[in-house]
Amino acid sequence: MSLGITEITLIIVVILLLFGGKRIPELARALGRASYEFKKAKDVIKKETDESKTAIEDSQEPPTEFKSDEI
Repeated sequence: MSLGITEITLIIVVILLLFGGKRIPELARALGRASYEFKKAKDVIKKETDESKTAIEDSQEPPTEFKSDEI
């Protein structure tokens, strides 16, 4: 399901009619900032998750082996 040239043109025309030519650069900047902030937050969450995972793995002791005569 991809957009053809007709659909893209229709979307652009509707955006121009709704927002006007002067507001589109402002909207594009706001969208770019929001995208940047989202990526930055995603990277921070991924880093914290990886650090937590590493800390948990490091804190766990390796499994001990039982000898059959100890049980």
